[in-house]
Amino acid sequence: MKLLASLVTTLLIAIGLPSLAQAAESDPDTLKVALLPDENASELIKRNQPLKDYLEKSLDKNVELIVTTDYSSMIEAMRFGRIDLAYFGPLSYVMAKSKSDIEPFAAMVVDGKPTYRSVIIANAESGISEYADIQGRKVAYGDRASTSSHLIPKTVLLETAGLKAGDDYEQHFVGSHDSVAVNVANGNADAGGLSEVIFGHVTERGLVDPKKVKVLGYSEEYPQYPWAMRSNLDADLKQRIRDSFLNINDPEVLKNFKAESFAPISDSDYDVIREMGSLLGLDFATM
Repeated sequence: MKLLASLVTTLLIAIGLPSLAQAAESDPDTLKVALLPDENASELIKRNQPLKDYLEKSLDKNVELIVTTDYSSMIEAMRFGRIDLAYFGPLSYVMAKSKSDIEPFAAMVVDGKPTYRSVIIANAESGISEYADIQGRKVAYGDRASTSSHLIPKTVLLETAGLKAGDDYEQHFVGSHDSVAVNVANGNADAGGLSEVIFGHVTERGLVDPKKVKVLGYSEEYPQYPWAMRSNLDADLKQRIRDSFLNINDPEVLKNFKAESFAPISDSDYDVIREMGSLLGLDFATM
């Protein structure tokens, strides 16, 4: 019986190791900060060096910037406590929230508001001039867990033109926002959807020739990409993280996000994303 009890105890400890490890890291010496993998990883790390420097100074901790291979691996990393805070897209946040104990705390403010839009573009020589012309064509989206490069443009096509992916057009997932723009410009896709801000980035940096793409339209305004953190971080550390983001006024940090500042947010701000997911028949917990 003692042997059996010992084995059971060992098994229970083994099963509980992930949560025990997370509890032990409530106030880690090094904060692992994940960036949304919506662009080239090395470029993201380079551009966010000012953020890393700012957080290390304001929090008096080492900061490790992480770019996962895709949205799903980022969600899983948060789920198992391998990252401490992360810059999510609205949809990937909702998915992560359905699987993890996390809390959003800040979103960037652009043009005086914490919202943003998607843009739907078409190849300039495709003959597409409005959403209805996408019928029977190839449409490029970014990651399946992307909001502005999947959920929003797909909803726009369904609600405004009655176009359903799979039935009325071919959908192709190409991984990132910049890949959407490149595929549309090169004619590998007839149309595509991505973040308005990132579309501006790729055209400004010369990744695509603006003359090879045309803008078909924009979505409504939706809540900005949230920063979220593990709920089981130390309470004082969580407050310092919130304060650090809400007090950012470093021009170099804000320039990278093309933001004016950061504003506080809550989970309920993303109910509109959950509603869009329901419209498309998505199950966030199984995506």
